[in-house]
Amino acid sequence: MKNIFEPFIKEKGIIVLDGALATELESRGANLNHALWSAKLLQDNPQLIQEVHADYLMAGADIITTASYQASFEGFEKNEYTHQQAIELMQLSVALAMNAREDAEKKLSRTIRSLVAASVGPYGASLADGSEYRGNYGMSIEELKTFHRERLKILIETGADVISCETIPCINEAIALKELLEEFPNVFAWISFSCKDETHICSGENFADAVQVLNQSKQIIAVGVNCTAPQYIHSLIKIAKDNTDQYIIVYPNKGDEWDAFDKCWLPSSNHQSHFIDDAKQWYEAGANIIGGCCKTTPDDIKQLKQLF
Repeated sequence: MKNIFEPFIKEKGIIVLDGALATELESRGANLNHALWSAKLLQDNPQLIQEVHADYLMAGADIITTASYQASFEGFEKNEYTHQQAIELMQLSVALAMNAREDAEKKLSRTIRSLVAASVGPYGASLADGSEYRGNYGMSIEELKTFHRERLKILIETGADVISCETIPCINEAIALKELLEEFPNVFAWISFSCKDETHICSGENFADAVQVLNQSKQIIAVGVNCTAPQYIHSLIKIAKDNTDQYIIVYPNKGDEWDAFDKCWLPSSNHQSHFIDDAKQWYEAGANIIGGCCKTTPDDIKQLKQLF
C-alpha cells in the first residue's frame, strides 16, 4: 500500500491537521456536558458538526477528524441507544466529514485531496470519567481488543481514509489497537498518546517504550501525542524521533486542565500557549503532522497553514 501521507510531505514537508471539534461546537452554542460529549450531537445537531468540519477545511486543514472519539457501543448503550442506532451514528460521523470535504472542495483549489480520519478514542473515553488521562484500566490486551473490535470494523467500513487512534494513555491499549489493525490489513492508522509530562504517557509508562512497541507495524504510519500540555511537546517529539522512523504527529491542547467531574477545561497557570510560535518549534524538532486538540480553533489552524 502506498503511504497516504507521502504526497503531502513531498509537496509541503508538513501535514496540517484540524483543531478541536468539541471546543468549536461549544463556542457555537452546543451543550456537551454529557457522557457522550461531541458524539451526542450526531443525533441532536449533525449539521453543526458538518459546519465545523467545513470551517477547518476552509482554514487550511489537510485532515479532518470525525466526531466518533467518544462514540462507543458501551457508551451509547448506557444512554439508551440501541446497538443499531450506535452503528448508524458511527457511520454518520464519517459521512458528515466526507460531506464537508465534498462541499469544501468546490470552493478550494487543492492539488491533493484532504483526508478524513475516523477517530477512535481510548477505552477510558467510554467511561466519561477522565480515565483517558490516567490509563489505569486494569484490563488485558485481549479485553481491550474486544472493546475496540466492532467499532473499529464499523468505522473502517465507512471508507474513511485513515484511522485516528487518539489520546491513548497506556501501552497495553496501543498494543491492542496495533494487533486489531492486523485484522484489517488494507487500513492505515496513526496512534497518538496522552502524556502527563516530558517523558511519560498518562499511565506512567515511558513514552519511548510506547513508541517502540509500534515500530513493527506497517499500518501505523504516524505516532505521536495529542491532548497533552504544549510545554511537554518539544521533548516528546525528540523522544519519538529517536525511537521511530514513522511520521511524527502532534496536536496538543492549549495547556488547560480537564475537570472530569464537571466535564470542563480549567485554566492552568503552568503554561500560556502561543500556538503558532510553539508549532514552529515542533516542526523544527521533527514533527511532520501538526494540529490542535482541545481549545484550539479554526483561526489557529488558519495561522498554522499560513506559517507553512
